[in-house]
Amino acid sequence: MSHWFEPLAEHMGSAYLRYSFTKGTDQEVGFIVEALGLTPGMRVLDVGCGPGRHAHALAGRGIAVHGIDISKRFVELATEQAPPGATFERLDARAMRFETEFDAAICLCQGAFGLMTADGQDLAVLQGIVRALRPGGRLALSAFSSYFVLKHWNGADFDADSGVNHERTQVLDEAGVAIEADLWTGCYTPRELRLLCAAAGLGVDRISSVEPGAYGFAEPDLDTPEYLLLATRI
Repeated sequence: MSHWFEPLAEHMGSAYLRYSFTKGTDQEVGFIVEALGLTPGMRVLDVGCGPGRHAHALAGRGIAVHGIDISKRFVELATEQAPPGATFERLDARAMRFETEFDAAICLCQGAFGLMTADGQDLAVLQGIVRALRPGGRLALSAFSSYFVLKHWNGADFDADSGVNHERTQVLDEAGVAIEADLWTGCYTPRELRLLCAAAGLGVDRISSVEPGAYGFAEPDLDTPEYLLLATRI
């Protein structure tokens, strides 16, 4: 299966890592390690891993990580810089076939989940993650907040029926060359995340309001761009 994000990732390449939202990786990973109880020797699946920034940081802590991404270019970048313990493959998150292989999974920064909403396939991504987890396995997943978009995003092109926000923007490559791009981001409320988890076989442990580089346990609100879901495979 193809996806609209692939040509954008091909254009951006390593320039993706220049965006400000990628600069809080160490804080995000440190929080997730504590929140999910990750320890050296555990095996983690990184869904929508991009150029591998979270996977690399986890591997640096002695945690084995396997990252998947639909973008061939991002997987190449992740592999080139991979520390011991981090592996990567090009794979569509809608077509995962892992079976009870991982102690935990992460899906962050609209990695796969949230980019499939327009096609109604976020549930398929979540179900694939659940199959990949061992019973009792943990998940950390971030999702963009519908409330934030409607309250704070002036001129947002938000479709109330699908929950998808459309944005026309420019993306830069490594040489600074810009192209016009359409972005479609699935947005969620905490209630919707809980309903999806129930359908997929996950028990919700906590949903918090977060922003990149500032993960924590804040109660859900209307003014923070993302929600961080912590859940357990039932």
